Amino acid sequence: MNNFNWETFTKKIAIKASISELYNAWTIPEEIEKWFLSNANFLKQNGEQVSGNKSIKTNDSYQWSWFLYDIVETGHIIEANGKDVLKFTFAGNCIVEITLEQHQEFVIVKLIQSNIPTDNESKRGIRLGCDSGWSFFLVNLKSVYEGGIDLRNKNKDLTGMLNN
Repeated sequence: MNNFNWETFTKKIAIKASISELYNAWTIPEEIEKWFLSNANFLKQNGEQVSGNKSIKTNDSYQWSWFLYDIVETGHIIEANGKDVLKFTFAGNCIVEITLEQHQEFVIVKLIQSNIPTDNESKRGIRLGCDSGWSFFLVNLKSVYEGGIDLRNKNKDLTGMLNN
């Protein structure tokens, strides 16, 4: 484990969808709730809520929640270029960068999470936990946009599943 990178990781997945569909999947509240969140609340710089069908912008902030979890994740949008790049804070001061690149009939969704603290709690909870979480949610993004099937478990009686 001496050479293991605790400070950053990268995940990539190929999805048969358009770049604009996948950009919207990350930046429009109604779309991100289809595959990732139970509730996406985006706020403009002036504190006004972003409409459920409007795209977020650079310097907006967010409050996110998931099915079966009582936590609310907050952060801000560092960059939203309106096309193929989204960068936001996550899990404290971590940075998540999403890039979308056309490759034949696929769009490659690349996620990099960086600036992960290296204390033992962050290694376990953020580095390993987020790696696992993003892996599932990227697969769910593919499932929703290619086949319309949401793989998330929303049943409170079934906790501790791979899909929650």
